[in-house]
Amino acid sequence: MRGLVFFFCCLVALASKYHSLNLTLNHRKTYEYKYEGEVKFGSGKPNRAESGVRIQCNIKISGESPQVFILQVSDVTFAELNGITGKSDFSQCPKLSQRIAAQLAKPFKFEHINGHVRQIQAAPDVTETTINIVRGMLSFFHATVKTSPTVYELEEVGIHGMCPNNYATEINKQTNNMNVTQVVDIDHCRIKAAMQNGMAFAVLDKETKQRGESMISTVQYLYTIQPTEEGGMVKSAYALEQQHFSPFNVKGGSFRMEAKKEMVLIRVSEGGKPANVGQLQNRGDIVHKLVNSNANIPLVMQDLAEPKAKAIRMIKQLAEDHKNQIKKETTEDTLKVYQLLRMLQDRDLDEMWVELARNNEHRRFFLDMVAEINDDRVLKFLHKRFISKDVSANEAVQTLLIAMNHLQPRAELVEKAKEIMNMEFIKSNPHLWTAAMFSFGSLVYKYCAYHSPCPQAAVQPLLNLANEGLRNHNETKMFIALRALGNAGHPGSIKTITNFLPGVAANPVDVSCRVQSAAMQALRLTARRDPYSVQEIALKVFLQKNCAPETNMMAIMVMFNTKPSAALVSTLTAHLEREKDIHLASFAYSYLENIARSKTPDNHNLSIYCSLAMKSLAAKFGRLSYNSRSFRMDMFDDDLLMGTSASFNMLGGPTSVLPTEIISQQKYFAIGRIMKLMEFGIRSETLKQLIGPSIPGFKGDFSFSDFQAIYNVLKNWESLPNDKPIISAYSRLSGQEFFFVNIQKDLLEYIKAAVSPSAPKGTPVWAAIEQLQKGLSWHWTKPLLNIEARLLQATTLGLPVEIAKYYQTVTGITINAKAAINPPQAQHLGDLINADISLESEGVVGFTKDFWIFHGINTELFQCGSEMKSKAPVELPMKLSAKINVGKRVLELDMPACKNEFELISFSSNLYAVSRNIGDPESPKRTPMIPDEFNSQQQPTPNNWWRKANMCAKSSMYGVGVCVDYDIRRQYFNNEYPLYSIMGFTHAAIRVVPAEATKPVEKIHLEVQCKPASHPLTIRHLYETMRRIAQVFEDFCNVTCASPLPVFYHLKFSCSHVVFTGTIPGPVVSIKAIAMSGNQNLEGFDVTLYNPSEGDTLKAQMIMSHIGDAANWKMCVDASAQSPANVKAMISWGAQCKPYKISVMAAAAQSPAPRQTLEAKVEWASVPEEMVNYCSRMERYIPGMALLYGFNQTSESNANQEVSASIVCASSDSIDVTIKLPKYTVFRQAVPLPFSSTSFCVENTERNEQA
Repeated sequence: MRGLVFFFCCLVALASKYHSLNLTLNHRKTYEYKYEGEVKFGSGKPNRAESGVRIQCNIKISGESPQVFILQVSDVTFAELNGITGKSDFSQCPKLSQRIAAQLAKPFKFEHINGHVRQIQAAPDVTETTINIVRGMLSFFHATVKTSPTVYELEEVGIHGMCPNNYATEINKQTNNMNVTQVVDIDHCRIKAAMQNGMAFAVLDKETKQRGESMISTVQYLYTIQPTEEGGMVKSAYALEQQHFSPFNVKGGSFRMEAKKEMVLIRVSEGGKPANVGQLQNRGDIVHKLVNSNANIPLVMQDLAEPKAKAIRMIKQLAEDHKNQIKKETTEDTLKVYQLLRMLQDRDLDEMWVELARNNEHRRFFLDMVAEINDDRVLKFLHKRFISKDVSANEAVQTLLIAMNHLQPRAELVEKAKEIMNMEFIKSNPHLWTAAMFSFGSLVYKYCAYHSPCPQAAVQPLLNLANEGLRNHNETKMFIALRALGNAGHPGSIKTITNFLPGVAANPVDVSCRVQSAAMQALRLTARRDPYSVQEIALKVFLQKNCAPETNMMAIMVMFNTKPSAALVSTLTAHLEREKDIHLASFAYSYLENIARSKTPDNHNLSIYCSLAMKSLAAKFGRLSYNSRSFRMDMFDDDLLMGTSASFNMLGGPTSVLPTEIISQQKYFAIGRIMKLMEFGIRSETLKQLIGPSIPGFKGDFSFSDFQAIYNVLKNWESLPNDKPIISAYSRLSGQEFFFVNIQKDLLEYIKAAVSPSAPKGTPVWAAIEQLQKGLSWHWTKPLLNIEARLLQATTLGLPVEIAKYYQTVTGITINAKAAINPPQAQHLGDLINADISLESEGVVGFTKDFWIFHGINTELFQCGSEMKSKAPVELPMKLSAKINVGKRVLELDMPACKNEFELISFSSNLYAVSRNIGDPESPKRTPMIPDEFNSQQQPTPNNWWRKANMCAKSSMYGVGVCVDYDIRRQYFNNEYPLYSIMGFTHAAIRVVPAEATKPVEKIHLEVQCKPASHPLTIRHLYETMRRIAQVFEDFCNVTCASPLPVFYHLKFSCSHVVFTGTIPGPVVSIKAIAMSGNQNLEGFDVTLYNPSEGDTLKAQMIMSHIGDAANWKMCVDASAQSPANVKAMISWGAQCKPYKISVMAAAAQSPAPRQTLEAKVEWASVPEEMVNYCSRMERYIPGMALLYGFNQTSESNANQEVSASIVCASSDSIDVTIKLPKYTVFRQAVPLPFSSTSFCVENTERNEQA
């Protein structure tokens, strides 16, 4: 019995011992381990490039006390990898190994309690990067080990932050050791060791993330733990972290990071005297500490010694490089300057200003680039400039806008920005003051994006300004404050904003409609942060009958920004069913209709609610078509995880025949975020009083007579009040308003006086003319870092992995011009109408856009990873002589013959495995991700794809040609769609080249003459007619590219001073393009446009003739429109317009259903053989393309020389398409539309009924 009791006691003791098997270290012992950590970046595919780094060392741990231990690191080696998988290996980096070893050689102290690493201490001069590497080593001694249960979950602090951990334990019966598996879910950490900037204005969208992820990370630890008297000793440990990243959906292929580390126990020895550690500082716990890495730009590695001198030298060099035109090879150097500037102190910036401000080129570059320092140093610098007033208001606006919008979102910077706003220099200029208010609002929005809840003190200056304006009835202050509050999007501003809204404010509102509209718009960004409060306000405003209709409509737009529930949409629908204002009903119905059709993830549920609302409202409002309407187009692709939307909103009411407010918005969906692109808005202020509810003679078809009617009304603008704006306009980028302008009556009076024919010398226009006569030389260059978006997070190695996107533009304009006037005795502007004015000009307009995506490790010591680099330069050189006589309506242009080739536009891109280290910063390693194994003799393998071409269209008549080159190389794998679309080399370019001419060409002479015509042309008809003609020309040019025609066909001219008088049809516009060849006969083309319209049938004719010896080639175009829904055109060409002929017809008709139908037909009697061959080649691709897009095919034969198409309205958002070709027919039913076909159906029904 005693033996049995003893046996059970042993079992209990053993179980108790294993149950508390924490990772332990004995302070009386010394532990020695071999450690190795490495990280690789690539695609995980064979024959692809990869990069990486490896750190190897020995670790010794000795005890100072039972809970305090000393870590010593020795035998450090650092190696890097850059090359093709399986063909390259790690190579040693002696310089960097010495630098890292010198840091790691210093002793580190840490607390180890109950299997967890607590406080870490190190010498003051040890960098945070080194401490993080040590954290990666110590994380092997940081785990919660249990024996019961064998599978358990915990949320605990680790190197990645506070994250969910899943453990599984198992005892090896042979060795008595415990095997522990730990998996850390770093995608769902409650507190994550991560840092993100540059994406505050891109709203996170949960619905998009449900469609797929752009990044997935996993970490797994494997421990072998030997039981000891103290607990458990780590005999070996292994960790593997994988991260998959794609600009698209990761399920379609990804860039991959693989980080792994291993630690193996070498020996354990008794005793040992702890090292003398000296004075140490507390450096935090085991959680990775992210370095404020603004200076660690992931695309740049350079020696940062003497940064001020280097920055000055590089700014001067950049100014010189781009002095005459943009030098695309050096635009990337701007990133190096940004990095150097971020290393400087306050006094350095002041000294740089003293040296660079004296030269205009250097001064402009410095002011544009210093704005990217993005912390308090740039604010202090600007504060000094504004106090000393040594920058102009224009310079201050540009620099302040960029600096404030690119500041880091920190509380102390918000406070410093408040000081800037209150400076007298800012208040002295209304444009500068407005820019300061708007940019401060943007800074508050960004600050609140990273700090929740956001203190109201951050936005208080704007609240004070709004209240002050309301108290003093100062509309300017109210208006600007509300628009700035709209940028801030602070929930604490709601109470103040409601004071300007009728039906919501506690007291009666006595503000103008424009202020009410601004107050409603001020809630647009708050809608995401406090949706319920904004919904309540928006509904109250919508129900107010004493509001201007456009304010009610704005309330609808803001309400839907909150993503309302089904109940709220139903409530809105119920009120709309009783709505009496047809303008408000028209807008609301069209807005709901657009949302019902939306395909973007953020509107997924909302589209269902709106679809149900449409069923209730369609009968009453489905056929409304007033000037208050909303239009929207959107699309989204789940494979790309990308989409876009564009909306156009017209807000108005019964008091004006034209919309009071027009708003255009664009959004872009990517990587689980919604980015607002450009937004433009224009508002009719007092102008709507001038126009009124009707315009005499306005029919609504936007014909010439309509524009004439509007013009007749606008001529009375002088009767408008002086103290109110006529119209206003704004622009927003990323949802942030940065531009606003009021067009006042005094501005129009100033312009009228300046351009009046009676304006004497001394006026601004005359000053500009006199400057042109003396000679004008102007140059402007602007570098701009458009996007700097970075995400940094910890890895198990203690190295920070970064995903970064950079996008920058360098723009330059150079103009040299000189004018002459004959006769020169002009005293008034009116004297110039009949004068001969000549202008000699030369210059270049261009820009270069650089774009990078980086995924890799980025520290101040080394970088490695995958990097996509794209460049798109555009350059348009100009050299021409011009002569103009306004009275005679003649314009002549002379351009020199093309003698030298130049690149008009190009795009190049490639994906690289990159490695950089500070030991040799000038020699980075860069290997194309897909090896360059393509050549003209090699046949592509099944996975390799190569397309290379050079196509030129040259004119022997004009001696010039245009060439298009492209070279695209890809490597395909089935599981890499659509990632492979960006993985590989891409180059495309459009070049202008000299061509061999039949006669020596000295210059190309263009002449445009505008002549009287007998009938007014309908602008809509002319546009549609010419568009169809241009399309036929394009098809024709595709098969006659060897002829000189294509160069000419793409020249576009217009004349806005055509006077439609007289009764005899005559030429309206005459255009000549002639190659001048000295005294030899002229050769070129003559194009004449006629307007032979009769009665209600509108007609347009064009004759193009070849000028030259024995030339009889002509092209004749005869177009007519019996109604806007019935257009025909006949095109014939060849000798005297006879050999070849094509007719084109497009008409809307009523189908039997009845459903509206648009029919189009192309017929040909005879066409050139080249066109027949070309069309035959193209026809072979049609069945495959039709199948790809979901079309069906029948083999029925149709008319032999005819192609026809019909489009039938199947529903409000789909159409049926049928295309008949001579040998077969392709068709598809219910083709979805990104916009509503309702308006098309309704308009054509009305036209048919009128007919």
